[in-house]
Amino acid sequence: MLNILLILVLQLVYVPLLTLRTIFLVKNLTFLAAVFGILEMLIYVFGLSLVFNGDQSLLAMVVYAVGFGLGMFLGTKIENKLAIGYVYVTINTQNKNQELIDTLRQNGFAITTYVGEGRDSDRYKYEILAKRNREKELFQLVELIEPKAFIISYEPKSFKGGFLVDRMRKMKKM
Repeated sequence: MLNILLILVLQLVYVPLLTLRTIFLVKNLTFLAAVFGILEMLIYVFGLSLVFNGDQSLLAMVVYAVGFGLGMFLGTKIENKLAIGYVYVTINTQNKNQELIDTLRQNGFAITTYVGEGRDSDRYKYEILAKRNREKELFQLVELIEPKAFIISYEPKSFKGGFLVDRMRKMKKM
């Protein structure tokens, strides 16, 4: 029975490492991905050896599979808490909302505004690049001030220059 619990615990460690390693690779954090990959493989080999050691019980295999599923869930939760990277948010409104613009800037969001032609009238577009861990805060501010706004959020793969890069450089010098 100790082996069964150990298999479950190993999966709950292994699969979140797998999830985070994959995300680190996508975000081009190769050193962290390599470190997590080493740990992941050590746990993987040890866990499989427990499953296939001796009698190869059906229970051990089921626990291994269930642990994998639970580990995926846990890994996703951990990654969402870490919120690594950036989001590019586009907000569309029917009217120019200076209060929204000022509030977002006062809260440290860099915002660029545009006027476009909609079907029935001019539309106002706001573009924001923000750290991913502030996405929820950004959405809440927009909802509070402009509840009818249309919001789209993307994860950019890479970017160069701009307000955030300059701001990060200044913060590192302090």
